[in-house]
Amino acid sequence: MGLFTLLIYQPFLNLLVAIYLGLNSVTGGKADMGIAVIIFTVALRIILLPLSFASDRTEAERREIEEKIKEIKKVFSTDPIRQKQEIRNLFRGNRRVLFSEGLNLSIQIAVALMLYRIFAKGLEGADLHLIYSFLPTIREPFNLTFLGKYDLAHPNLFLNFIQSLAIFSVESLSMFTSPFPVTRKDIIRLQVFLPIVSFMIFAYLPAGKKLFVITTLCFSIVLMLARSAVRFAKRIGGQPGQKETPATQMSAGN
Repeated sequence: MGLFTLLIYQPFLNLLVAIYLGLNSVTGGKADMGIAVIIFTVALRIILLPLSFASDRTEAERREIEEKIKEIKKVFSTDPIRQKQEIRNLFRGNRRVLFSEGLNLSIQIAVALMLYRIFAKGLEGADLHLIYSFLPTIREPFNLTFLGKYDLAHPNLFLNFIQSLAIFSVESLSMFTSPFPVTRKDIIRLQVFLPIVSFMIFAYLPAGKKLFVITTLCFSIVLMLARSAVRFAKRIGGQPGQKETPATQMSAGN
């Protein structure tokens, strides 16, 4: 936890505080922490853009591995020992994909822990000793109310509902623009099950965390629309009759 605080939590806590203090000076002492969170989220997403692009490539490779596993199970359906051996060999030859997925998951967990600590106690005063000395001194408590009505330090069902709606929108757009076939199982899992489960899981988390997630999802929507526009432009500019494969579609998106 010491390394987590020093290398992840403290720098991003200070980034959020710096954004808030900057807004405070611009607005004459009337800064809105919610606006600071939105700016902070966009900045963090831009920092993590290379990871997002790498994640897209990993997704294409992961789906390819899944298809190969299905083929192995079909070919060696009567030989379970050989089947397990071939699957192990397949994973050994694709360790980079497994490493990328593990790294991506680790970063998401670190960001989730960071945000929970920031809004659960960090901005309420428990971690003010972690503010860098070169930043202005905090002389009064932060205004943790967003738009004058949403307390970012406590749960809020309305923002929770908006978050689930944003999750549904992102997953719907993702399936619509995906170069891969979408199954009924995917629709139920991503458009129905995921938003409902997310609503229940996030119901008791601070509203600041929800605002971060909502902003992140909106950023993802803009990114997906931009990628779709690039793919469409390249398809229009391609040679007549040239068929685009999932691999080239993913490349166009990056």
